[in-house]
Amino acid sequence: SGVQGSRVLGLLTWALIADTTYYLHAAYGWVMFVAIFFWILTVIFLVIYLLQLHLKFHIVPWPLVLLIFNATATVLYITAFVTCSAAIKPTSWRQWDYNRRAAAAFFACLVMVAYGASTFFSFCAWRGLGSNAATSQVTNRA
Repeated sequence: SGVQGSRVLGLLTWALIADTTYYLHAAYGWVMFVAIFFWILTVIFLVIYLLQLHLKFHIVPWPLVLLIFNATATVLYITAFVTCSAAIKPTSWRQWDYNRRAAAAFFACLVMVAYGASTFFSFCAWRGLGSNAATSQVTNRA
C-alpha cells in the first residue's frame, strides 16, 4: 500500500538529509521535521494495523482518521518537497551534500505522491466507494 511505501521512502528522505550539514540551513530543519514526524506516525499506524488494534477500538472512526492523516501528510510533504528542492544549491562546495540533498528532494516528491495516493484511497474508504458491482447488486436488492 502507499502508506508502507511512503514509510521506506520517508526513511530515505530524512536519512539522506541527516547525512549532510543540514543544520547550517534552516530550510532543512522543516524538511527533517516533516519527514521524521510522518515516518514515526506511519510506523505507529503500521503497528496498530499489524496488531489489529483498529478492530478493538470501534469508537475511533479509522477511515476518517486515516483520511485526515494522509491528507495532512500530503500537504506538509508538498511544503517539504518544495522547501527541499528550493534549498538545493548546485554550486555547493561539498558535492556529496548536493547529491544527497537532490536525492532527498526526489524521494520527498515520491513520498508526497504516495501520501497523495493514500489520501485518495482513504477518501474512497471513508465514503464507502470501495464496493464492487457484485456487492452493490446484493445490497440494492436486499
